[in-house]
Amino acid sequence: MWYPTWALKRPGVSHDAPCQAVDDKNTVIALNTLAAATGISVGMQRRAAEALCPTVVTIKRDEAADMSRFESVVELIESIVPRVEIADPGLAFVPVTGAVSYYGGEHALVERIDKELNVFGGDRRFGMAAGPFAAWQAVRTTSEESPLYIVEDDAAFLERLDISAIGSDDLAATFRWLGITTLGALAELPYDAVISRFGRQGMDAHRIARGIGDDARPRDMSSDPAVEAVFDPPIDNFEQASFIARNLSQRLIGQLAPHGMAPHRVVVTAVAADGTERVRTWRSADPFDDHTLADRVRWQLRAWIDGVSVGIRGGISSLRLEPDDLSGSGRQLALEEDAKAVEETQRAFMEVQAIAGGDNVLVSVPQGGRDPGQQVLWSRWGEDPVTAARDIDAPWPGKIPSPAPMLVPPDPVPFTVSWVDGTPEHVRLRSRWVPVLSWAGPWRHFGRWWDGEGSADRYQIVTSAGAYLCEVRDGNTYLIGVYD
Repeated sequence: MWYPTWALKRPGVSHDAPCQAVDDKNTVIALNTLAAATGISVGMQRRAAEALCPTVVTIKRDEAADMSRFESVVELIESIVPRVEIADPGLAFVPVTGAVSYYGGEHALVERIDKELNVFGGDRRFGMAAGPFAAWQAVRTTSEESPLYIVEDDAAFLERLDISAIGSDDLAATFRWLGITTLGALAELPYDAVISRFGRQGMDAHRIARGIGDDARPRDMSSDPAVEAVFDPPIDNFEQASFIARNLSQRLIGQLAPHGMAPHRVVVTAVAADGTERVRTWRSADPFDDHTLADRVRWQLRAWIDGVSVGIRGGISSLRLEPDDLSGSGRQLALEEDAKAVEETQRAFMEVQAIAGGDNVLVSVPQGGRDPGQQVLWSRWGEDPVTAARDIDAPWPGKIPSPAPMLVPPDPVPFTVSWVDGTPEHVRLRSRWVPVLSWAGPWRHFGRWWDGEGSADRYQIVTSAGAYLCEVRDGNTYLIGVYD
């Protein structure tokens, strides 16, 4: 069951105008019919979409909020068919073998679920097949006018699909270059030849093309691989729950890694302070890693804690993650990689983050900009790295030459420099004056005049005590950077 425009179903979003949702990479992931009529399509970059329709309303996707709203949909489906598995907010897999017989056929079952989901409105689609991959491909072939597609033969259905269905753009491009344009053509290739040429990735693609790509190759472990945390007193704060979710996810993936295993499904169980138990299953076509799993658990906890439906009363007293469908597609370590040291380092960072707060343990990525303070983009440690808003390879005329300052104060600091005929002679450091050994500049900086910013001259000054980046503005000198 799939809501293709679920990312647009949020309070305050009007559908009387063209509207689209984009992800962190500014790629369009959902759009309404008015936006589609202008030529915008899923997968297009935001800039290209807004060039086609300058009036389109663009919203950033919020997976946690989307999941919070989607939880009510999942609960309603589970009241008809149990054991719903979530792949993404708006996308759920439902095992219906028994339900089809109980309700008298596929169409009768879909009609029953669709009738119950009317309360949520929106464009919803249904695809039915023997395996999850074929079902996902089936639901993608549906339309608003024809929202149901039932696959009678998975292998026959898959062989007609375009090679891009394997999910890897690079591998699909290579197959196209070899003249292989459909999954059927890929399935006809010798299995051993595909493995020897393309390795594990090619093997998985070949299995998908043959209609057996859904097999997660379950493996058994001698001990219980589940991880659990108990809280006294119960936690009722989403930020606390996020830290716990990240910790448990790393513990689970970390203890499976030595066995060369990773889960395709994880069962999340939360017990409320009043004894109420909440259970939800998450599915992934690729084996979960710790970051991906932590995101899913966080979304689910937010749906339970902050959701509109009755979920966790009095806080969470225990949280358990139980892996299922363990795959043997482990990760090959680098020659000198110390997995144990990495795990201990991550645990130490998590402890510091829990004490200092999520906003006080940050990581940086470089981005483009003229000012030193604009050339670094910060994000919380442990979360998906943010996408740079400005191209680092752009010319950026007026940019201060390399190297970049090591320390950039959040606001310019008054700095005392003695100038003689426009040349810096001495710099005052606290109570003493130190001579200037060398200097460079000025670089003229033009401020944003529309915001009332004036112009300034910038200088690099080197003394025996250090090197500094200064700005002279309105007759005053300010420190805006310190070099290492």
